[in-house]
Amino acid sequence: MREKREKPVTPGSLRFLYGTKFGSLVLRLISRRWLSKLAGKYMSSRLSKRKIKKYIEKHGIDMSCFIEEDYKCFNDFFTRRIKPELRPFDTDSDAFVSPCDGSVSAYKIEDGLKFNAKGFDYDVQTLVGDAELAAMYDGGLCIVFRLAVTDYHRYFFIDDGTASGNKFIKGRLHTVQPAALEKRRVFTENCREVTVLDTARFGKITQVEIGAMMVGRISNNIKEGAFAFGEEKGKFDFGGSTVILLVQKDRVELDAEFFDNTADDCETVVKCGERIGTLIGNE
Repeated sequence: MREKREKPVTPGSLRFLYGTKFGSLVLRLISRRWLSKLAGKYMSSRLSKRKIKKYIEKHGIDMSCFIEEDYKCFNDFFTRRIKPELRPFDTDSDAFVSPCDGSVSAYKIEDGLKFNAKGFDYDVQTLVGDAELAAMYDGGLCIVFRLAVTDYHRYFFIDDGTASGNKFIKGRLHTVQPAALEKRRVFTENCREVTVLDTARFGKITQVEIGAMMVGRISNNIKEGAFAFGEEKGKFDFGGSTVILLVQKDRVELDAEFFDNTADDCETVVKCGERIGTLIGNE
């Protein structure tokens, strides 16, 4: 059984922002893209380098797990590369793997192309910004990978294939912590990048990277063209954020514990490259 992550204690700052009238007024300001972009510029400047040591100490980060590099700024450190041998990809022909480190919630897409997360009904068409694309996932799966600030912030392709239909959808930048997810439709309010992946084994998968508060930049290496299993797709700069995979009906059998834990209001901790499901119909 994998590690379960229960709902964390809500910090006072988030109780204020998402639970009070005055806080909601402040939230209107700090969830705007320009403020996160401004913070991002600082985190990409040499001035931010001084924050690295304290961050490592505060979060107890074992730097021996990462490739040794000379970090010019905090964002260089935040997007540090883990040693490849610590994130092996399951290469079994029927393995469906995680694209990133994170805490997983799993939902079935039903009731008119909707899924319910944290008490909110989400419309797949609104999430991806395309009615025809959304219709492909009727009866399928929505798998949400929430990245905390201490997680590895690079994400990877889960199969060979070809990318197409990439687009950026403008929005705000709420935090992706549970306190916000329970108050706002964060997945469809936030800025996000949508890529259709025509994969060799799992059909058409749509991957959505969602920006978060103080994450002014989603950096995708490949937006169109061929990609390979295990190849890096992109990264998030400072802050927690989210990757969503939409999977077509009868393509993948996701491990049952993901649905069970989601139903218990818990997330399931996974690592990049780890097997989380099985190809349906593999001979």
